[in-house]
Amino acid sequence: MTEEPPHFRVAVIGTGFAGIGMAVRLRQAGLTDFVVLERADDVGGTWRDNSYPGAACDVPSHLYSFSFAPNPGWSRSFSPQPEIWEYLKRVAGEYGVDRHVRYGHDVEAAHWEPRRNRWRIETSGGTVTAQFLVSGAGPLADPSFPDIKGLDSFEGTLFHSADWDHDHDLTGRRVAVIGTGASAIQFVPRIQPKVAALSLFQRTAPWVMFRHDRDITKLESWLYRNIPLTQQIARKGIYWGRENYVFGFAKNPRLLGLVERLGRANINRSVKDPELRAKLTPDFRAGCKRILMSNDYYPALAQPNVDVVTDGIVEVRPNAVVTRDTSGRETEHEVDTIILGTGFHVTDPPIAHRMFDADGVSLAEHWGSTAQAFRGTTVAGFPNAFILAGPNTGLGHTSQVFMIEAQIRYTMRALRYACRNRIDRMEVRPEAQRAYNDMVAKAMEGTVWVSGGCDSWYLNEEGRNTTLWPSFTWSYALRTRWFDPHNYDLRLSRARGARRTPVPA
Repeated sequence: MTEEPPHFRVAVIGTGFAGIGMAVRLRQAGLTDFVVLERADDVGGTWRDNSYPGAACDVPSHLYSFSFAPNPGWSRSFSPQPEIWEYLKRVAGEYGVDRHVRYGHDVEAAHWEPRRNRWRIETSGGTVTAQFLVSGAGPLADPSFPDIKGLDSFEGTLFHSADWDHDHDLTGRRVAVIGTGASAIQFVPRIQPKVAALSLFQRTAPWVMFRHDRDITKLESWLYRNIPLTQQIARKGIYWGRENYVFGFAKNPRLLGLVERLGRANINRSVKDPELRAKLTPDFRAGCKRILMSNDYYPALAQPNVDVVTDGIVEVRPNAVVTRDTSGRETEHEVDTIILGTGFHVTDPPIAHRMFDADGVSLAEHWGSTAQAFRGTTVAGFPNAFILAGPNTGLGHTSQVFMIEAQIRYTMRALRYACRNRIDRMEVRPEAQRAYNDMVAKAMEGTVWVSGGCDSWYLNEEGRNTTLWPSFTWSYALRTRWFDPHNYDLRLSRARGARRTPVPA
């Protein structure tokens, strides 16, 4: 007789902000029959994995933290990666989350079993089952590798910024950096003084703003520790200041002209060579791609050991990267190290290939090229499943933690509703999901993200923005403040069939 796997009321995937936040709220609600599945040997998610030199958050520290767990001990106005990781570990410990975590449990497949009314989750550390499944595997969980001919033939050292090779000494090396996104602009200034030569392969120049980063003063730290209200006021001030960005991004993109002038001033401040300035000046509306922040990126690129290459990459050879200019002339750039700053699987998250409905169809197949979810959290055909940091919950202007907490609140109220009303199955209705996503698509029209003239990782293959929320975050928080059972098919436990309630007009 086959032994049944361990069963839980709730299974949570991942221990980044989403997974830890969900686990904390479950414990605070008195629901302790849950498990957190973590593929690594420690908590932290992307802030554990991304340990490259200079890694830091581009959202102010006081806002990039849980509302229920302020950290009065931030050292800087923009937190460096080690401090964010330590913060997450501390929260997990103080709130008792770590006792629920099973490390070394990489989720390989999660199947909905309708006859047993449960999720069967197969991991690298064994199988568990759960009535409810919550995915906290965020969009920055799995690095994306470029499809470049010959990349696997390179005989030097090659690694992705999300999996930094700290044992590889870059001193005196000839280094190629492929990509100019948020990670590259942070690590390039840190490695530039060490290397003999750095070739930065840039497909599209990003908008980079001056970063107003500073040390938190001793007085501020004392106030935050002894008068918590002062930190709450600082957090609220940052929040509402950041919300103003939406007026330019989503309401009137012409307002972003001021941002572009600031961006050009940042280039002119550090780069005197007109040819290099031209290479580094974007040709699209600010905000169309993610706006980056750095004080040392442009000064680093102006150094004599750096070459910014804008010609397209043709292939990688055992000891070189080959590019081709517009006239067809090829150039071989000899390097001994390649660092990939090519981002993550955002519009095609790997977890979607590992979640399967009752018929064995994956979530990725359901979505095709256009990921959709109701309130960015639940998906028709996948009962009792919640996706944190799901489709159209990303942000281009403020803290993702705010959106994650809104989703957690919605998920918790759904679970409470199920518990109080003896509901053992809930599945969002297709018509509700369709209406919601039509609303999101309509709101996205005219925003800088779809009309700014660039090709960004916000967009899917069809040019549709399935990543970002197209408005103010407070409006999303209002939409997810309460669970809405009328948009779901609900099944009472110990009853046959589903209890249906009408969808409101």
